[in-house]
Amino acid sequence: MALDGRVAVVTGGAKGIGYAVARRFLHEGAKVVIADVNERAGQEAADDLSEYGEVHFVATNVAEKLDVHNLIASSLDAFADIDILVNNAGMVQKAGFLDLDVADFQKVLDVNLKGAFLCGQAIAQHMVEKVKQGGSAGTIVNMSSINAEFALADQVGYSVSKGGLKSLTKVMALALAPHGIRVNAIGPGSIMTELLNSVANDPAAKRTILSRTPLGRIGDPKEIAAIAAFLASDDASYITGHTIYADGGRLALNYLVPVKDDED
Repeated sequence: MALDGRVAVVTGGAKGIGYAVARRFLHEGAKVVIADVNERAGQEAADDLSEYGEVHFVATNVAEKLDVHNLIASSLDAFADIDILVNNAGMVQKAGFLDLDVADFQKVLDVNLKGAFLCGQAIAQHMVEKVKQGGSAGTIVNMSSINAEFALADQVGYSVSKGGLKSLTKVMALALAPHGIRVNAIGPGSIMTELLNSVANDPAAKRTILSRTPLGRIGDPKEIAAIAAFLASDDASYITGHTIYADGGRLALNYLVPVKDDED
């Protein structure tokens, strides 16, 4: 198993991509700490996943420094170490640029970007100290988005935060490289999580997505989890500072592709 014996913290791990990452890591032999602001969903996720390995849940608002401190302390109490961080916690706030309230803009940046900084910095400090004491270097995976490259006019904070996360990944990678700590990001395209559930019942919306997706389908959270497992493993030992876009070919596209009608 690629992550056997390692300890991973997955923020936003209660649902969607975070849940899929936590499950994949467990299958790869890791012990997993799920951090999520939704206490009920987080504990349910930990209970559900406990059949696959050792799981610990910590209620965490990643935008709050004290919560991040408590997350690290609880993780170390539970498993005595942290080898992997997946900065997956995120949120979306829809509003047009001209109408967006500054408080809503700030809230998205606090969770999506500031949260990744706080968790990344604090856990990296632990990793650096471990390296100084002769321990193994860890790795960090940030969950960016295809919207780090493509803007959404009605999701200003989200687009800006994901662009910032792409840059933060590069900065972290350079800063931590002397310690052997690798930092990469994943930029998912359209993935079938709760945010896209409405698409399943909206043929027009689904057609729009597929028209810009050369592979002709919406992605599965398991596919993003597989990339996270790879980046966290020794198989990616010479990769740092990169964002891998799992988007069904969208980034390479400068036109629309034909979409097949659904067959009843």
